[in-house]
Amino acid sequence: INAGPTREPIDPVRYISNHSSGKMGIALADAAAGYGAGVTLVLGPSDLQPQNNSVKVVHVTTSEDMAKECISWFPLCDIAILSAAVADFTPVRTEDRKISKSRGGLVIELKPTTDIAEALGRVKKNSQILAGFALETDNELENAEKKLKRKNLDLIVLNSLKEKGAGFGYDTNKITIIDKYNNINKFELKSKSEAARDILDKIITMIR
Repeated sequence: INAGPTREPIDPVRYISNHSSGKMGIALADAAAGYGAGVTLVLGPSDLQPQNNSVKVVHVTTSEDMAKECISWFPLCDIAILSAAVADFTPVRTEDRKISKSRGGLVIELKPTTDIAEALGRVKKNSQILAGFALETDNELENAEKKLKRKNLDLIVLNSLKEKGAGFGYDTNKITIIDKYNNINKFELKSKSEAARDILDKIITMIR
């Protein structure tokens, strides 16, 4: 399982990131461990930690770090759940020293980061299950279905920022699960712990 944000450094002081707290992914890790699974959590910068001591936590900071860890661990796992809010872009150049405001305007050139779900989808075995997340603001269902197919996922968990009480920072979430067989399961607003169990229960039904 991966969770949390990433931080893409601009200079030794500043970075590009997002509002992810890691709550959903950590809830998944705790729930999976509670189901008896051996869980490795690749966790970006977060103030939170799993409650279940059996969860192995691998701390990372950048999108590159997270991609390397996820790609490394994937061959060893039966199920991968990608809930992290990984940066889509990272600076082409990171300055060694703090950029001074006195230099005036600043233009930062960005390059795409590794799409972890797509990378894992390319090497996924028939015996493995790969679950992704999609946080959308427009054309939610259509965009999630496209990601599901393009990245060779077995299922995708859709979150909408339009839903009250769902998304970054909340203790609750309202999810829709879409699987590769075009089954769509919509859930009411629940605690993230309950949503985590809904996701895991769906995955269990897909185990070959």
